[in-house]
Amino acid sequence: MKTTELQAIKQRYNIVGNCDALNRALDVALQVAPTDLSVLIFGESGVGKEIIPRVIHDNSPRRREKYFAINCGSIPEGTIDSELFGHVKGSYTGAINDSPGYFGVANKGTLFLDEVGELPLATQARLLRVLETGEYIPVGGTEIRKTDVRIVAATNVNIRQAISEGRFREDLYYRLNSIPIQMPPLRERGEDIILLFRLFAMQMAEKYKMDRVVLDEGAKQLLMRYKWPGNVRQLKNITEQISVLSPERNITADVLSQFIPQDQESTQLVTIHKEGGDHSFENEREILYKILFELRGNVNDMRREVSLLKKQLEDVQGGGQAIAAPITNNTQLAPITPINPIPAVGTAEDAFAEEYIEPEREPESLNLNDISKQMLEKALERNHGNRRKAAQELGISDRTLYRRLKQYGLEK
Repeated sequence: MKTTELQAIKQRYNIVGNCDALNRALDVALQVAPTDLSVLIFGESGVGKEIIPRVIHDNSPRRREKYFAINCGSIPEGTIDSELFGHVKGSYTGAINDSPGYFGVANKGTLFLDEVGELPLATQARLLRVLETGEYIPVGGTEIRKTDVRIVAATNVNIRQAISEGRFREDLYYRLNSIPIQMPPLRERGEDIILLFRLFAMQMAEKYKMDRVVLDEGAKQLLMRYKWPGNVRQLKNITEQISVLSPERNITADVLSQFIPQDQESTQLVTIHKEGGDHSFENEREILYKILFELRGNVNDMRREVSLLKKQLEDVQGGGQAIAAPITNNTQLAPITPINPIPAVGTAEDAFAEEYIEPEREPESLNLNDISKQMLEKALERNHGNRRKAAQELGISDRTLYRRLKQYGLEK
């Protein structure tokens, strides 16, 4: 693509940056736009993946038709099929009218499925059929309906790992991934970070009639060294904070460091460290398994140590005296008076029983459902029943929280 055409696209969609990875993503989007091929956009949360499907739709033959952006992770599992594929009247409680769903309303247009990796497996099967045949059946219906919809999907999860864990269909992945587009994280965009900061600072100054904040050279270097786990969204938030809260308009590295989080490497909500390296878990169930397995290992170690101490005590009682360690350098040791001496009456077994009584062995397998239920209840209690905030605290999607509430009978 010519540089002039690329700059025209950036101006139209207010895209700031000149890094090669960003230019490549825009170039691929414009090349695939005239076709009907499915596109799968990869990238971390906050990198601006939502710009690409808009560019594709506006430069395609479908640009005069409808465009819908749908966040698959925000729709509860119990209603997502109805939202996407529609339903017939009376198919479930509350279905008082027929609904065409997004695939019916967006016929001839474009659907952007954000967070497609959050789709339930049953919904994935329905989506695969639509992509392959253009046919679908509404929830509760028997009539096959036709639709002609261009699908652009995006994900911020490792789809390959989700496939290996059985959470995503491999055939759907290949169907969606006709044309892959990779959006670069902010930390890999170099000087683009400074350009974006300047843009956000200028927008704040114009909107609130204030002087624009400016970075000195040290602040620029600090800004570019930071890892930006929240990407462009985080950079915008920090720029807005500095614009409002900083009394200085010339921002130095010392001033900037007050607004940038100290843990520069953290990009995950929950990280568990283990010997030999770090391992980040994306699934809360895996975290519970890890904790329980470590607890079980600790209990087994304690049992082995107690057994060893018991054997040593038996040896001491059987021999009548302990074996003293060799004394060097003619060191004189004061006589040791035992505290609470063991009675002479009885066997070594009796003596040990007075010092330690081994508890009954608990079952190795702990009830993960009870623990997960308690975590949900406490999260809801801390957030005063606000499900969205509880889901954010637990690091799960709204749909996953809804499914867990239904599973544990916590719905109200």
